[in-house]
Amino acid sequence: MTSPLFLVAPGTLPDGTGQVHLDGPEGRHAADVQRLAPGERVILSDTRGRYAVCTVEQAGRGSLDLRVEELGEEPEPEVRLVLVQALAKGERDLMAVEAATELDVDEVVPWQADRSIVRWRAERADRAHRRWEQTVAAAAKQSRRVRVPAVAPLAHRADLLARVGAADLALVLHEAAEDRLEGVSLPAAGEVLLVVGPEGGISGDELTALTSAGARPVRLGSAVLRTSTAGPAALAALHTLRGWR
Repeated sequence: MTSPLFLVAPGTLPDGTGQVHLDGPEGRHAADVQRLAPGERVILSDTRGRYAVCTVEQAGRGSLDLRVEELGEEPEPEVRLVLVQALAKGERDLMAVEAATELDVDEVVPWQADRSIVRWRAERADRAHRRWEQTVAAAAKQSRRVRVPAVAPLAHRADLLARVGAADLALVLHEAAEDRLEGVSLPAAGEVLLVVGPEGGISGDELTALTSAGARPVRLGSAVLRTSTAGPAALAALHTLRGWR
């Protein structure tokens, strides 16, 4: 079994080998929930690609004393995969974001689509955004990702169109698209934007606006997938096309 991963704040990892103290929520989870013992190995990540492989020297209540054995850094990917996930009811958007994180997405963008039943307003927006961040962090730990995907601010139509225009390749999943995802040529570097609509689908006005901004409508196959599975399925297909990293 691979060593468990714990997240620390950027800039807090040591520059060399030595000792480090893990406390706070991550320390409590490591010491009190997982009950890690001296001699066991853990990985600390600063969420931005830097990591430290450590050995537990002492376990206390809610904290661990660790010895750093190895330091490393995962480079930024040449091709950034960004999932624009429409807000959806029944936590299907969170299901999509969780799976997308495990499938190596680099950024997720919550999108207030025309047909999204869920609406982020005022205090709800802050709480909902934090929950997306927590979901991404938990999925990154589960999949041992030392570079945790960013969660962008809530996007409305104008925000999304700007992202589409700036992307090196923008794809919008739509059941009526003529082109299949498997026929897409991916850029060697840059940003690939993947847009997924809510449970009611992408509206005609949205599709027209996205296409005019430069997005290419594509479909995976003949089946119409739920919003919770469409994005992760497309990400897996993109990885297969370009090779898993």
